[in-house]
Amino acid sequence: MRGTHPPSDPHLEGWSRAHPHDPRESFYKETQAKMNWGFLENVLSGVNKYSTVIGRIWLSVVFLFRILVYVAAAEQVWKDEQSDFVCNTRQPGCENACFDHFFPISQVRLWALQLIMVSTPSLLVALHVAYREHREAKYKKKLYKNKGSLDGGLFLTYILSLVFKITFEVGSLLAFYFLYNGFEVPMLLRCSESPCPNTEDCYIGRATEKKIFLYIMGCTSILCICLNLAELMYIIWKHLWKCFTRRYAQCRGPSASQLFPLSTSLPPLIPQ
Repeated sequence: MRGTHPPSDPHLEGWSRAHPHDPRESFYKETQAKMNWGFLENVLSGVNKYSTVIGRIWLSVVFLFRILVYVAAAEQVWKDEQSDFVCNTRQPGCENACFDHFFPISQVRLWALQLIMVSTPSLLVALHVAYREHREAKYKKKLYKNKGSLDGGLFLTYILSLVFKITFEVGSLLAFYFLYNGFEVPMLLRCSESPCPNTEDCYIGRATEKKIFLYIMGCTSILCICLNLAELMYIIWKHLWKCFTRRYAQCRGPSASQLFPLSTSLPPLIPQ
């Protein structure tokens, strides 16, 4: 017997014959391959060489306790969150209305958005260093002693990136707290949203597991905020100390050894 095949769509077949090598399809595949967590990790690793010691600790925390936890475990826990949300009613639309009421934004998507937002300001430093390299290549001479040193405009760019990181971290924690009534994930929720006929009981799947991951997210966010504040105070103190020592050296003036070098011979008191 000859095998049966499902009917094919003539429009798709005509498109494939007319566009055997569609550039848009290859562009979509290439974009999908690049826009993943590995791409973000490679970008941040390039910024790492321009960071301070505290900044490298922050980057390690982001990789180990945020990106790795998200990719390895958290994304799978929230994979079928809407299908795991069950209400004891058969009223059409009631379950979807209750899910939208209690979870206006998916927790795992908000977590992913937070990771992207707190990692993006680090690119400002890399772009500033690339601008310095472009200037040296344009004028064909060395304009900076060290293109990655935190002085001049790069110092202000680094300060700005830290301020953005702290702002995004605090804003994400506040969003989690006010959207989901803290970091609690109750197993039972009572919903009376329209079109539910009565107050219905709704159940969240993997509630305890989700709560544990939210606690991990909250603790790592607080740790990253502390690291960013410590790095901000450290580089400001270091910059002020450098300015103070430089000005103090100028106020002291030349030393006695510079005014009267030892090699200079005094004229004899009694002429010979």
